[in-house]
Amino acid sequence: MPRTEVRRDLKSAATSHKGDRIFNRSITTAAFTALVVLAGIAIFLGFSAIEALRTQGLDFLFTTEWSVEQEDPKAGIWGMLYGSVLLSVIGLVIAIPASLLLSVFIVFLAPRRLAKVMTNVIDLMAAIPSVILGLWAFYLLNPPAEEWQFLLNKYLGWIPIFQNESGNFNGTPFIAGFVLAIMMIPIITSVSREVLGRTPPDLINAAEALGCSLWTMLRYVALPYGRGGIVGGIMLGLGRALGETIAIFFVLKLIFETNWYNIIESGGGSVATLIVATFGEVSGPYELNLLLAAGFFLFVGTLIVNVIANLIVQRTGRMQR
Repeated sequence: MPRTEVRRDLKSAATSHKGDRIFNRSITTAAFTALVVLAGIAIFLGFSAIEALRTQGLDFLFTTEWSVEQEDPKAGIWGMLYGSVLLSVIGLVIAIPASLLLSVFIVFLAPRRLAKVMTNVIDLMAAIPSVILGLWAFYLLNPPAEEWQFLLNKYLGWIPIFQNESGNFNGTPFIAGFVLAIMMIPIITSVSREVLGRTPPDLINAAEALGCSLWTMLRYVALPYGRGGIVGGIMLGLGRALGETIAIFFVLKLIFETNWYNIIESGGGSVATLIVATFGEVSGPYELNLLLAAGFFLFVGTLIVNVIANLIVQRTGRMQR
């Protein structure tokens, strides 16, 4: 039977009972409500962005100055935009290897009981509020992280990203990126574990019958099969990192200058931390409007990343069927 006819029969069967009709209408209403709320947020922030671009021009996106209390106010979020990307990249560099190793261990190496326990623990990690992680990082992670950065600067200081001329290792992008990695690991691990766990057993058995080692099987069978889903999980983790606020606010010293590559040098920023650090002390409606405009561009960037991730995951699912 053609797939379209099967879907039509399922749909007619689902709507033949009163309870099913109520359930379907409730789900449809909830879905459209979410879309309406999302569109309302975008429109509200979009008007603020238009006003900011009208007064500041494209300099709002490509400058780093934030002096709104002067007679000729200047505001720009380029340093914050770049900082958001830099922190996310640092988090991805740490989170991707850890997540893939965890996924491979859970799916292919761990005993069933241990794999179940680790799966539950990783899923619980995703539910930890960011404010808790921020406080943990501020009080417990900062001291050892400063020692790590001191060692990186001592032995790898000839590499530009590990240079530190001030001697201050507190409030650096490295610490903030490490916290983001802890937040991204549960997301990337969960998606990667599901994708690798759906690798056809026939392919795995065939690889083992040919005498392939675990690494060879992963390289030529499991990872290529789940590549799209893994990339989608990484993009979802990136979307979480781009919008993180409170945890970064606790561990990163906010400066408006662009910290191009010194990840162990004190100071940095992101759009989200700019908003949370400035929102409570706005000088007036004009600065508030600028912060809302910054939120709009962060909203758009995060939305694009999540849409791309969903498209990748859907494309992988169609290829596997």
